[in-house]
Amino acid sequence: MATFYRNGPGRVLSFTIDSYMYVTVSPRFDASVRVAYTRTEIVDSFEDLQHNLIREAMRMTGVCEGVEITTIANIFAGTGLGSSSSLSVGVLHALHAHRHEYVSKAQLCDEACRLEIEILGAPIGKQDQYAAGFGGINVIQFNPDETVFVEPVVCSRETREALDRRLLMFYTGMRGDNTKLLGQQTKDIAAKSKQEVLQKMVDLVEPLRESLESGQLNRVGSILHENWLMKRQLTSGIANERIDSLYEAGLKAGAGGGKLLGAGGGGFLLFYCEEEYQEPLKKAMGEMGLSFFKSNIEMQGSAIVHYG
Repeated sequence: MATFYRNGPGRVLSFTIDSYMYVTVSPRFDASVRVAYTRTEIVDSFEDLQHNLIREAMRMTGVCEGVEITTIANIFAGTGLGSSSSLSVGVLHALHAHRHEYVSKAQLCDEACRLEIEILGAPIGKQDQYAAGFGGINVIQFNPDETVFVEPVVCSRETREALDRRLLMFYTGMRGDNTKLLGQQTKDIAAKSKQEVLQKMVDLVEPLRESLESGQLNRVGSILHENWLMKRQLTSGIANERIDSLYEAGLKAGAGGGKLLGAGGGGFLLFYCEEEYQEPLKKAMGEMGLSFFKSNIEMQGSAIVHYG
């Protein structure tokens, strides 16, 4: 978040997964606008759209009339997997394509950040937009002057496939209030003690990158575990009794470490687990009511899959 990186660079190591947000933009037979998501809106003027993200994306790109926009997602909002920022990136990408405009990944991510943070006032950082735009495994650095550096983590295909096999996600069945949590976190991390915790989290990026680039995956679990212990100190509401019990059960079942994804309060638990302990881990999580969610690392990022 800007509260941290404006005092010195912030860094994350980010993975993107093969769960997708699909956006289509088609010409309409008249000047009206139709938008279909969990509900359907048909308006004479885009200004009347209640979907504020799509309305402001249309304003940014100049696509203001005569279109039909639909969105479909593999994952619903509030689960900590960056669905809102993926939607921002996807809608902007599709609207630019509709105007026959090429935009670089960097421009697309910058626009998505401006859309969510500056225009819509969301209390969020920039990592989800850049992860969705670029795809793959990257170290993303956020600089005090608002520039962002994206550095691909150079690891072998064998390492990436091994990592795919050892990262397991489980849906807790709980959905956190990300806006409320992030808003509180923004206030809390202004304190010097919280800034120190965040700096320690930033310091974990380099050892994690080194473990991936050297293929020494046995360090991944312990680094995730250390990160999680720090993250839960940032503000109340990130963890709760239920989440703590689930995480402890995962470790007892054989996981080498993990973390709750997203802002906190619910969503998905991610574990690093050697293959010999994965069935006991799945059994333990299943007995506690969690669903296993199969995913793999996705390298491409935002892409136009059909144009015509």
